[in-house]
Amino acid sequence: MLDHLSYTAPEPKVIAGAKGDWELVIGLEVHAQVASNAKLFSGASTAFGAEPNSNVSFVDAAMPGMLPVINEFCVAQAVRTGLGLKARINLMSAFDRKNYFYPDLPQGYQISQLYHPIVGEGEIIVDMAPGIARRVRIERIHLEQDAGKSIHDMDPALSFVDLNRTGVALMEIVSRPDIRGPEEAAAYVAKLRQIMRYLGTCDGNMQNGNLRADVNVSVCKPGDYERYQATQDFSHLGTRCEIKNMNSLRFIQAAIEYEARRQIAIIEDGGTVVQETRLYDPDKGETRSMRSKEEAHDYRYFPDPDLLPLEIEQGWVDDIAGSMPELPDEKKARFVTELGLSEYDAGVLTAEVENADFFEVVAKGRDGKQAANWVINELFGRLNKEGLSIGESPVSAAQLGGVLDLIASGEISGKMAKDLFEIVWTEGGDPAEIAAARGMKQVTDLGAIEAAVDEIIAANPAQVEKAKANPKLAGWFTGQVLKATGGKANPAAVNEMVAKKLGL
Repeated sequence: MLDHLSYTAPEPKVIAGAKGDWELVIGLEVHAQVASNAKLFSGASTAFGAEPNSNVSFVDAAMPGMLPVINEFCVAQAVRTGLGLKARINLMSAFDRKNYFYPDLPQGYQISQLYHPIVGEGEIIVDMAPGIARRVRIERIHLEQDAGKSIHDMDPALSFVDLNRTGVALMEIVSRPDIRGPEEAAAYVAKLRQIMRYLGTCDGNMQNGNLRADVNVSVCKPGDYERYQATQDFSHLGTRCEIKNMNSLRFIQAAIEYEARRQIAIIEDGGTVVQETRLYDPDKGETRSMRSKEEAHDYRYFPDPDLLPLEIEQGWVDDIAGSMPELPDEKKARFVTELGLSEYDAGVLTAEVENADFFEVVAKGRDGKQAANWVINELFGRLNKEGLSIGESPVSAAQLGGVLDLIASGEISGKMAKDLFEIVWTEGGDPAEIAAARGMKQVTDLGAIEAAVDEIIAANPAQVEKAKANPKLAGWFTGQVLKATGGKANPAAVNEMVAKKLGL
């Protein structure tokens, strides 16, 4: 629901096959690790990088007689995420056992939510370009435990199991098949990550596996998707294949592109796409079969007898809603309407919550456009060059604001400000004190400026005549005066004085 924008949906990605055009249909199941110090049903730590099997409670290890106890904070984080996605919060939900046997699943089942998830239908607006956005419907969010990790590359003959992740709380966020291209899929995951980072419900660290996606891909002929939307009849769409455990936006795009072309080639050769689970091999740039859906386990879901249905009160949900931060779309809209930023600049500044917070400090009480220009071009540009994050910036928001105050007061020129920024970056310190101590302040004394202008005019009579004939050439005098004053003269005052003296 973007009140600040009227937008149109992007065109679906069209792939030309040997026998005609094809369109993509994509749905995602995103697994987001809940930002919590303890696991979903135990008090064991969730800290990343601990020694193998050191963050494991008796509950996680499935010791006999150990019973799960729900972590209320994890439930609150799921509700907060649902509210951030404009989703329905279900006041009654329940946990089920998903039964399968694998070495990194000590209980022999995963506690999940199949029939009664905690969060129902919501939506995400995925910006693709100014005025172009895709509305992606969220089907549900459910809470579940993560499994452990099997390690196969430490010994040629043995596999090892690390149970540190076992029992860590996950939110599985399931989208409708509303996504129509690889770039949209990556943008959807990025937007979901952005929202959860603003909310503080998931840190979004894909490298650590804290955010990963299962990508469902199918292809159809042009017009079939519209028939599906009109009827909600999936028979209009092609057979989908699921690509598991994607933890890179770049790989998500590459995997979708490859998988779509693979399916098109099969269909055009007269074959049939088999519904199956596949893995993406980034080294080969291709997907490969993991297991067929027909051969997949019957998970024998049934209600978990150790956990009562989860009932929450509307008042508790309302309290969480009252503590919600300003979300990226609303912040972006405010930057555009109140600070006069372009949609592009507002998008850059709100992409990461830390960047937005930094900018707000710089912009407070100052010219928003100028603040945005300095933060994006000077600060972000330098941070990118040095490979630093905003949290590692040698220049604080207060220091950058101090540089802008000196520009606004006319004490320093734009060129001086860049020199001052460089000093603050490398040496630190208060910008005003540095400018005063190093004589960086602009000359605004009209008497001194007038004397310099008179001297340049007197020494260049031929140039005076040219400037009077063509006023555009008056800028030459301004340049000479600035050069004579070591760049310290106020350019606006010099321009005005030159025009006055030349009678322009």
